[in-house]
Amino acid sequence: MARRLRHTVTPDQAGMRVDAVLRETFHLTGSVIRRIKWLPDGILLDGQKAFVNAPVAPGQVLDVAVDDPARAPNILPAPGPLDVVFEDEHLVVLNKQAGVLVHPVVPEQTDTLGNFLLWHYAQTGQESALFHPVHRLDRGTTGLMVVAKHPSAQTTLKNQLHTPDFRRVYLALTLGAPEPPAGVVDAPIRKDPSSAIAHQVHPEGLPARTRYETLACRGPYALVRLVLDTGRTHQIRVHMAHLGHPLVGDFLYGAEDRALIPRPALHSHRLSFRHPVTGEPLDFTQPLPPDMARLLREEGATPPSLLPNKDENRR
Repeated sequence: MARRLRHTVTPDQAGMRVDAVLRETFHLTGSVIRRIKWLPDGILLDGQKAFVNAPVAPGQVLDVAVDDPARAPNILPAPGPLDVVFEDEHLVVLNKQAGVLVHPVVPEQTDTLGNFLLWHYAQTGQESALFHPVHRLDRGTTGLMVVAKHPSAQTTLKNQLHTPDFRRVYLALTLGAPEPPAGVVDAPIRKDPSSAIAHQVHPEGLPARTRYETLACRGPYALVRLVLDTGRTHQIRVHMAHLGHPLVGDFLYGAEDRALIPRPALHSHRLSFRHPVTGEPLDFTQPLPPDMARLLREEGATPPSLLPNKDENRR
């Protein structure tokens, strides 16, 4: 069934334009409204196609299409491990596992979150839901990420990125403790011309800003909390290596030791944003995954709130 939003115009919205009501009620952006207004049944007022500049009256019903016009053929549903933290008809919050790509890099690939999520939709009768990631995590990074089910939700959430409404907090293990123990790395990042995948701090790069705070020092490791003000590729990994304290296990910017941990020790610990339709603030946390927690346990006590606990991994 096609996904639609419906709203009965309230008395205090009398005389407002259709597009103003859509922005106020469903938090739809201008680009979303421009896309759906051209669909045959994109915006209906009392069952009739409506112009976006038409005034509304109390009691009238606005009905808006929010699904893709057609299903994208480039991602195939496939079964796989999926840890759903929160889900409704507009979005899903996932706890990503290490070693899983977010999106297929070739059409035939079937072992990514995109494949697993489309399989989940098929198994739960959500035929109209598609894969619209709002942000991405590297293959080795664990933790929280949000995926929209339709373009309207994706656009609204993407517009929250890098604003106070959308907050991402990461936990990392670094080799040695940053000095000072808390601060801001404000250093531009660009692609490393000598590498196919690496990035580097460089004056000609794009602005990049990471806030960090050292939470604990355990043997050769430091547990660091990081908040992104921008979203450059490999930003945390590049910035911590720039400080001289690369992430434990980072084969690209530090030293790989698969016997220690088979990935860069980075975890998306907290994710908060406003719901793209209701505007409700949502806030989720995920404690450290077992491989990162093990390294800290081996070196000494760790803040209990950051260690895995089956009762602490939901909203």
